Amino acid sequence: MILSVENGRFAYSGGRTVLKDICFEAGSGDLVAILGPNGAGKTTLLRCIMGFLRWESGRSLLDGRDIRSLHTRELWRHIAYVPQARSVVAAYTALEMVLLGRSSRFGLFAQPGQADISKARAVMKELGIEKLADKKCAEVSGGELQMILIAKALAAEPEILILDEPESNLDFKNQLLIMDTLSRLTAEGMTVVFNTHYPSHALQRAGKAFLLSAGGESLFGSTHQVVTEENIQRAFGVKAVIGEIETPGSIVRDVLPLQVAEAGGSMTAGSGGRPRCLAIVSIISARNDMAAKVNALLHRYNRYIIGRMGMPYPDGGVYMITVTFDAPEAEIRALSAALNLLPGVDVKATYATDAFRKEEKQ
Repeated sequence: MILSVENGRFAYSGGRTVLKDICFEAGSGDLVAILGPNGAGKTTLLRCIMGFLRWESGRSLLDGRDIRSLHTRELWRHIAYVPQARSVVAAYTALEMVLLGRSSRFGLFAQPGQADISKARAVMKELGIEKLADKKCAEVSGGELQMILIAKALAAEPEILILDEPESNLDFKNQLLIMDTLSRLTAEGMTVVFNTHYPSHALQRAGKAFLLSAGGESLFGSTHQVVTEENIQRAFGVKAVIGEIETPGSIVRDVLPLQVAEAGGSMTAGSGGRPRCLAIVSIISARNDMAAKVNALLHRYNRYIIGRMGMPYPDGGVYMITVTFDAPEAEIRALSAALNLLPGVDVKATYATDAFRKEEKQ
């Protein structure tokens, strides 16, 4: 199922235009991060996408159908929404809150059946929060409440999950739990769209990014092309460095803010890197169910592959692939980023020096 926006524009009554020329598309298995400074309209964008606010012009589409033409019940069979945890009425127990997510299945004034209760408990178990079932939402931590709200959304069995700042105001552990959950859901084929204040989360988790500036300008595309040092300064007014941290399993990209800087200017999708280079991409996967996705990604870059070797290692429960590329550096980085988004897959790219290529030409 594809969620898209065509030329969306929104302004509050008597106010400035908040969103203009909004266009984006998210399909099955996409994890889309929406970023931007405070006041840029991130939450407003989500509300417009779902029809809570009406576009001044443009439209939101679900598989090509204007969502305004869909009956409310039909719409919420496909989409689930997770608001910010602090805006939730917490008088319910965790199980009661999760059961509310089943209302599109059993009706607003009907009672949930045993199948609905079983589904709610199964989702809570899957997210590791079954022990909270009888606790009041007011008695749990912020991270636990956020997981309860995600469970409520998943209990509806949606194809598209939309979240408003799901990891804000949480400690590192709870941020990781939530981001791991979003990564797993997209690996299973769900479409996930989330607002975030963390460019690092977009770089490390999202295949696509939508960047808003306070002036209403926006940019949508592959995360590695949208979330760049130049665009961060133009949108946030912060000079930042995007670096790579080598871990035992993979190379992680991170954003380090340095100083306040002048914002403004047009945001552009950049590629960066050398026009062409030699590189070896090493892949280790502990999940057999990811093999098809790894091979599908490699097939996209087949024209750049000059060598490939793969072997299973049953005793270690993994399989390993080593692929040699002669390609633009941006393409190698894009592939590495896409592979790193797959659960249970560790990736590292090693680049030949420019001096090596010069010697090779001689």
